[in-house]
Amino acid sequence: MIPAAFDYVRPESVGAAVSALADAGAAGREAKVLAGGQSLLPLLRMRLAFPDLVVDAGRIPELRGVRDDGDALVIGALTTHHEVLADPLVRRHAGLLAAATATVADPAVRHRGTLGGSLAHADPAADLPAVVLALDAELTAVGPGGSRTVPAREFFTDYLTTALAPDELLAAIRVPKYDGWGFRYEKFSRAAQAWALVGVAAAVRHEGGRIAEARIGLTSMGPTPVRAAAAEAALAGAEATQEPVAEAAAAAAEGTRPAADLSGSAEYRAHLARVLTRRAVLAAAGPA
Repeated sequence: MIPAAFDYVRPESVGAAVSALADAGAAGREAKVLAGGQSLLPLLRMRLAFPDLVVDAGRIPELRGVRDDGDALVIGALTTHHEVLADPLVRRHAGLLAAATATVADPAVRHRGTLGGSLAHADPAADLPAVVLALDAELTAVGPGGSRTVPAREFFTDYLTTALAPDELLAAIRVPKYDGWGFRYEKFSRAAQAWALVGVAAAVRHEGGRIAEARIGLTSMGPTPVRAAAAEAALAGAEATQEPVAEAAAAAAEGTRPAADLSGSAEYRAHLARVLTRRAVLAAAGPA
């Protein structure tokens, strides 16, 4: 289909992008930010989104790249999936993010799509929102009043909805370093490169054959990505062996609200969450 008509601007700085968003809001016009385009362009073509203005942030250099910030990595929102996956800092200090990014769609999408675009789109079936939630990342939003930090647990508010205001731009993602942690990303899809029916992002710190701490994010288990809080609590102090991990993973779906659709029932998704959590945790708790 052909998108509905819209105005288009391509600012060259964060300030100019924020001004464009703010001006549109003041005029009662809806504006959308274009990053890599892998989420927004299909919506425009199917006329599921019809903004008055598209603000193309893709040429703003300050929104790209990965830098070391002491106990965390700061990743520009326009950093592509391919750049995230290939970056040595990410692979060394945030292996779970690299592992999940490697499963996003296909190479063509990974070369165009961006980390910030995926997070701002907030699809609960996407891989990366659950990862930043599991890793307790923080997201930096910039608006007319300056910048603010939003914890990942507060960023995703509803289906395809975030805490970003209409005149705010997602600028960066701050991911704590997880040196010495094991990690695994497991997902189940009906076909290669399809959306996951359920995905599990697990990071595990183990000591002396026991799990000292576990962090688990789930995709497709509600209108937003969610933490498997009950399973995390049950895993604390458990032996890193089949039976205790399986017992803890049985709680993975507690407190979630998986949808039922043509791909699977809510009960089936809950079953997948338990199975994939067991697999992910056992793999993450293996030899460091």
